[in-house]
Amino acid sequence: MNSIGIFDNTKESLGDLLEEIHTGKVQLPDLQRSFTWCNEQIVKLIASISHSFPIGAILTTKVNSNSSFSFKPRLLEGVQITKEPIPDSLILDGQQRLTSAYMCFRSGNAVQIRDRQTHKLQERWYYIDIPAALNPEIDRVDAIISLPRSQTKKTKHRKIDCSTAEQEYEQLLFPVSAIFNYAQWREGFQKYWSYEQDKLALARQFELEIVKRFEHYQLPIIQLRSELSKVAVCQIFEDMHEMPTPMTFFDLVTACFAAEDFSLRDHFAGVSQQLSRFGILQGVRNTDWLSAVTLVATYHRRERVVKEHPLIAQIPTVGCGRQNILDLALADYEQFAPMTLAGFDRAAKFLHSLGFVHPEDIAYPSQLLALASVLAIVGLPNDLGRTQLERWWWLCSLGEVYNNWQNKRTANDTTEIPRWLAGGAIPSNIDSVHFNRARLLQVTRRQGAIYKTLNALLRKQGAIDFLSGEIIRDVKVFDGEIESHHVFPEAWCKQQGIPATRYNCLLNRTPLKKDTNRFIGSQPPSVYLARLVDEQGISKQRLNEILRSHYIEPKTLWSDDFDAFLDSRMGDLSLLIEEMMGIKLSRKNLVGIK
Repeated sequence: MNSIGIFDNTKESLGDLLEEIHTGKVQLPDLQRSFTWCNEQIVKLIASISHSFPIGAILTTKVNSNSSFSFKPRLLEGVQITKEPIPDSLILDGQQRLTSAYMCFRSGNAVQIRDRQTHKLQERWYYIDIPAALNPEIDRVDAIISLPRSQTKKTKHRKIDCSTAEQEYEQLLFPVSAIFNYAQWREGFQKYWSYEQDKLALARQFELEIVKRFEHYQLPIIQLRSELSKVAVCQIFEDMHEMPTPMTFFDLVTACFAAEDFSLRDHFAGVSQQLSRFGILQGVRNTDWLSAVTLVATYHRRERVVKEHPLIAQIPTVGCGRQNILDLALADYEQFAPMTLAGFDRAAKFLHSLGFVHPEDIAYPSQLLALASVLAIVGLPNDLGRTQLERWWWLCSLGEVYNNWQNKRTANDTTEIPRWLAGGAIPSNIDSVHFNRARLLQVTRRQGAIYKTLNALLRKQGAIDFLSGEIIRDVKVFDGEIESHHVFPEAWCKQQGIPATRYNCLLNRTPLKKDTNRFIGSQPPSVYLARLVDEQGISKQRLNEILRSHYIEPKTLWSDDFDAFLDSRMGDLSLLIEEMMGIKLSRKNLVGIK
């Protein structure tokens, strides 16, 4: 078949296209897979459209009743029509984007997403934090808030409740479901705030800078003509779906640098070999590397502008957001990449001294980027500077600082820590850290920040393996021998009727070798301790020293007193955390930084 003239290019407004989906004029061919997007992908889609960034062309095919073949059509997820009409066109590529957009902006119902880990369906509502969206210093992704079906969520910093329109207005949160009906939402917002001038101005600014971008958003449409054969349409569909992995900013920068005869991909291959010398850095991805180089480059650009123009009003920002990275010039990359690599080298050695060995030990990869960037900028700090960096690391990790707004926090630390090390103010990320002793009882998830950090801290403090007598820090851990295991075995705890939330908590776990865990089995502590004495020849005095290296009071294990063990270990670990974080804990929470 002659390939000339088999498709047409056009544009259509997002609002009009979603209306056609709503009425069934645009549907899917039944060969399309089900909707699979997760929360993070939908947040990025909303953020991109709010910036008027392109989200890619949509490929469709015309439906022709006179054609020799036809696909069975089906409605997009979320569309509810009593009697399904015959569609005008079918979506061949763009299903995930358009389904997400429809459920977010037009359906009027909660968005059904797939959980990234369990792949189970969940229902979410999406909101734009108005002040955050209007703040150029905040990444737009961080201004998009996802709430469960109940429309309430309790975070570390606040409780969000959008179960009524009045609560949306009060918290300055705009529901994206009202994006094409903004006038009505604004009327309720203004009435709720009694037409206060500052709120009227905020609503106008939000409409001009955000809402209008949705209203005027145009999608490029590639429409296959109806005379195409079924084989041709299927071949096109297959070709379009051969590469499901989304393009990253590393791919985009690689393409830009290639125009200047520089292979970023080859260069990173060499960098990756250097990074892989350290086990702790084996999880650094190409996007992480590019983010770190951008942090260092934007820091030096900012410092240069401040030095050359001390009275300038608009100081360049330090950052590693998508726009910062895409603005990175090849000359800057070549200048700051060696410095950044040296920063990662110093970061690996610094973290090893703190007891961090595997990439999985690091609670927040973004915090590693900040550390590597800071050490690239300041070099090797003196003893005082090292103490400050250690305190910052423990504060951010145990205080769960990097749980949200990670790009912003990374940029803040890269900017502020060098000043702090030079005698300046405490970085904003740790200036008001909160830590509650009760977290030691509450945390049971093995992937959590406190869980990972506390195990590294015990290794740093010289915890000794019960069975082998080796200092765990010195054990070859690269084969995964060291894991966090129960002190009071799970099976024994169940027999005693101890709740899972208590026997799985941090206080009942400690880093041990696999062989030691097998030796312990399901026996109560008094039994396995006696076996260590009788069968392994470890003196009781030495065994008590080993237990104390884990901040365990020996008599609580010899007497199998689980409650006394938890109370004693909470007190001892709280004192250790106070020392590492440089804070003073009350029984409830932190009262201040030293």
